[in-house]
Amino acid sequence: MEESPPYARIVADIRERIESGDLAPGDRVPSTREITRRWGVAMATASKALGVLRRDGLVRAERGSGTVVEARPGPPPGAGRPRRPSPDDGALAPERIVGVAIAIADREGLAGLSMRRVAADLGAATMALYRHVADKDDLVLRMLDAAIGEWRPPAHAPAGWRARLEAAARQLWALFRRHPWVAPAMSMTRPQPLAQGLAYSEWTLAALEDSGADRTTAFTAYLTLFNYVRGTAVNLEPEVEAEAASGLDPDAWMDTQVPTLRAIVADGAFPVFERMLSRPYDFDLDTLFEFGLQRLLDGFAALIEAPPQTCGGPDVTP
Repeated sequence: MEESPPYARIVADIRERIESGDLAPGDRVPSTREITRRWGVAMATASKALGVLRRDGLVRAERGSGTVVEARPGPPPGAGRPRRPSPDDGALAPERIVGVAIAIADREGLAGLSMRRVAADLGAATMALYRHVADKDDLVLRMLDAAIGEWRPPAHAPAGWRARLEAAARQLWALFRRHPWVAPAMSMTRPQPLAQGLAYSEWTLAALEDSGADRTTAFTAYLTLFNYVRGTAVNLEPEVEAEAASGLDPDAWMDTQVPTLRAIVADGAFPVFERMLSRPYDFDLDTLFEFGLQRLLDGFAALIEAPPQTCGGPDVTP
């Protein structure tokens, strides 16, 4: 009889633990790193085993927890969920719907969000939600408005335009960290009309206006600063999802890639990169954000605080 492949044996072991109740709904299952150590298999085999368990609806990736046992093993996450004892569907309020939707997106990203999923968490009929929000696009827009509305200007405004921009940018970065789905859901080229987002805009533009920059420079600097923070933050959601799915943080994942990178540069075609690779580098998004923020503000300062240029040549009047 042909022996089962290693990943299938791992799936069978974890499935048995789930079905026996040894691993209860919400419990964390072994990460890829734990699987490689416990079963003595390669990282690819561990990833395949977890992928099969997710496909079969036994586990799901959850933000901050890794891979956990699905509430109802068997059907895919969100499918066939029994409706809870329902409150009066007419008592649903848009704010309540939005709050539940944000909680889902914070845990599982926008990919895990659906009208049906929100209704299930509310214990309401899916169709009841449509009396308060038009569709999923409308819901996401309301979620964005509520999330960005969490931004608040500092209680005590720091002195100087640069310090005020630093405070605004760091608070926005912290907001994106709390809600990793927000940055990729926003658009720079087709900005969504978010009424509550105007508090950030007003604070930032006022700081730039106080710097003495002209209107065009101030508005362009405001857009550039926002796009820098958002552009760095779009890495947050995929990283959280990747870590939940693999059980590897960025440093651990990079450790698995170093042998391949060393093989690529072994022929000496990339000597500078090879020298960089020879020493450890502590990659950290918060550090990268802060470094870029300071360099961006350095550029603003050089532009805004530059002495005015004089026109014409030297006075050669005899």
